[in-house]
Formats: sequence, structure tokens, C-alpha cells
Amino acid sequence: MIARVFALIALLVVAATDASAQAVGNQFGVPDLSGVWRCVRQCAGAGLVRIAQRGWELYITDELGRPARGWIKPSYIWIESSRELAVYSPSAFTIQFQRGTVWVLLEPTPVPGAGYPGHEF
Repeated sequence: MIARVFALIALLVVAATDASAQAVGNQFGVPDLSGVWRCVRQCAGAGLVRIAQRGWELYITDELGRPARGWIKPSYIWIESSRELAVYSPSAFTIQFQRGTVWVLLEPTPVPGAGYPGHEF
């Protein structure tokens, strides 16, 4: 009886450890980062950020209106023009860049007619 209790406890501990050890980039499928974002820390400007996503590719218009291209990698985001890494939260509502800039999601889908200069969809 005691052996069964210990075996059950060990099984529960292993199951809980596997679930809690999952990193953001290890989910199955691609997180949807498309939408309108606001910079809340170390911002380059006061405008909104827009992200359009096609698969693993990101088309970004930053808070200054500059277009950029990025990619979602298994555990991070890579922005080519700024040559900067960023991570996104498990809920995909926050993006934090390695230099300290933070974006939060305002609208999960792009606003119709908002446009993404320099990008054709």
C-alpha cells in the first residue's frame, strides 16, 4: 500500500514537472502576433505598432511608422532591421525586446484600412 502511494506521488511530480517546464517557444503551432500594439517601455515614439503575420514571418510597422520584417523562431522573435531579439509572453499579449522595449497588445487583429506601408498582403 505504501509503495503504491509513493509510486502515485512520483508519477504526479513527474507529470507536474513536465508541464511547468515548457517554454514559450515550445508550443505546438505558431502563436498569432497579428494586431495593433502599444509601446509601454523605452519607446522610440508615441505611435502604435502594427504587426501582420503570415506563418512564421512578421511584417511590422513600428511606433515611428518604419516598416520592418521579422521571424518567429522556436523560442524568440528576430527583427531583421534592428538586428534584435525579442520574446513573447505565453498568452502572446506582450513582446519584450533584449534592449528593454516592451509592446503590449491592444487589438488582436489588424484594423481594416490601417495599412502596413511597404508590405503587400
